[in-house]
Amino acid sequence: MRPNTISGRFAVLTTMFVVLAELFILLPSLAGFRLDYLESRMERAQIASLAVLATDESIALDLESELLATAGVLNVVLRRDDVRQLVLSSPIPGPIIATYDLRTEGVLQTIDDSLAALADRQNRVIRVIGAPVNQAGQLIEITIETAPLRLAMIDYGLRLLAVSAAFSILTAVLLFLAAQRLILVPIRRVISHMSAYASAPEDVRHIIIPDARLAELREAESALQSMQQTVTSSLKQKERMAQLGQAVAKISHDLRNILTTAQIFADRLEDSADPAVRRAAPKLVKSITRAVNLCETTLAFGKAEEPAPTLSRFPLATLATEVIEAETLAGEAAGQVEFLTDIPPSLTIRADRDQLYRVLANLSRNARQAIEATGQPGTIEIGAGETEDDWWIKVCDSGPGLPDRAREYLFKPFTGSTRRGGTGLGLTIADDLVRGHGGRLDLLRSDDEGSQFCIHIPRGLAMGADAHR
Repeated sequence: MRPNTISGRFAVLTTMFVVLAELFILLPSLAGFRLDYLESRMERAQIASLAVLATDESIALDLESELLATAGVLNVVLRRDDVRQLVLSSPIPGPIIATYDLRTEGVLQTIDDSLAALADRQNRVIRVIGAPVNQAGQLIEITIETAPLRLAMIDYGLRLLAVSAAFSILTAVLLFLAAQRLILVPIRRVISHMSAYASAPEDVRHIIIPDARLAELREAESALQSMQQTVTSSLKQKERMAQLGQAVAKISHDLRNILTTAQIFADRLEDSADPAVRRAAPKLVKSITRAVNLCETTLAFGKAEEPAPTLSRFPLATLATEVIEAETLAGEAAGQVEFLTDIPPSLTIRADRDQLYRVLANLSRNARQAIEATGQPGTIEIGAGETEDDWWIKVCDSGPGLPDRAREYLFKPFTGSTRRGGTGLGLTIADDLVRGHGGRLDLLRSDDEGSQFCIHIPRGLAMGADAHR
C-alpha cells in the first residue's frame, strides 16, 4: 500500500484520527481515574478516622498503622466544628511537595495534574484536601505517596489503551473496507474503462456505461461517457474526412495531368485558321488554367503541414517587386489594376523568402481578381515598416470589399471564397504560412472602399538572438 495512493492516504488519515481519538479519550479518563483514586483514599481515611473517634481510648500503634495502610494514606486530618484534629498519623518519608484541593480543581487543572503525576517517576509526598462524605465534618486532609498513584494510573491507562485500540483498529478496518468497496473499486473500474478506451477509441464497445451507486461517481461516469462518445464521433468523422481527402487528392492529381495536356492543345487552337476557334480558344485556355490551378491548390492543401520556415535576410522591396511583376503579367485587362509600393529600400527582414512570396502573391492575387471582377480600374498597394517588436506588411486595395460570409469564414478552407469558382484556399494557406513564422495575418478593414490586410512577423521569434541587431 503506497502512500501516494487513495488507499494509502486513507490508511494514514485513519491512523492519525485514531491516535487523536485515543488522546481525547485517554487524557480525560486518566484525570477521572486520578480523581476517583484520591477520593477513594479520602473515603477510606474518613472511615478509619470515624472508627478512632468513636472510642475515647487511644488505639495501639500497630492498629493505627494497619488502619493507615488499609486506607493507603500516611496521615489523616479532620476539621469538625472549626477544630482541626490529627486523627491518624505515621512517620512521613519526606517533605510535602504539593497540596491539591479537590473541591476547587477544574477539568483542565485535573488533566494537567494527572500528566504531571505520570511524568514524575520519583516517590514524593503530597497533601490532598476534600469534603468529607455525608457532611461528616468541614474538610478532610490526607497525606499520601505518589508512587502507588502513578503505578495505578499507568495500569489503568494501559488497560484503557488496549480496549480503545482494539475498538479503534476494528473501526479503522471497517472504514477502510467500506472505502475500498464504495470508492476505490468504482474508481478502478473507471480507470480500467479509460485504459481500454485509450487502446481503441474508435471501438464503441469500450465506452463506459454509468452504473455507480454513488451519485458523485455516477456523475463522473456520465461525464466520461459523454466525452468518450464525442471523441469517438470526432475520430470517425476525421477518418472519413481523411479518406475523402486522399480520394480528392488522387483525383486532383490525375485530373491535373489530364488538364495540363488539354491546356497544351488549347494553346495551339489560338493559331487555328478558323476565326471562331481563335475567338473561343482564349476562353477555353482560361477555363483549363483555372481548373489546373484548382487541382494544384487542392493538392498543396491536402499535403502534410508546411515545413518550418528557412530563415534568411533579404530586402523586402525586392520581393514585393517580384510579386507585382508576376501579378501584372497575370492580369486579364492591361492597365486596369495599378500596383503601388511604400516600402523603404533599406528595410531588410528575416523570414522564409519563398513562403513570404506565396503569402504576398495570394493576397495580391485575391485583390487583383476582386478589382477585375468589378470591371472598374483600381489600385493595390503594398506597404511595410518595422517596430521594436515586429515587422509589418500591409496589402491594401480599392476593390469592392469582402461580403459578410467571406469575413465570417475568412481563413476557413473551401468556404471563404468570394469569387465564382474559387476555392477559398488562398487566405487559408497565407494564414498558415504566417503563423508558421510565429506571426499573424489580420484583416484591418473591408468595406465599399476596399480591403486592408496586415502581416505581423515578430522580430524576437524570427531572429532569436539577432532580434535587435
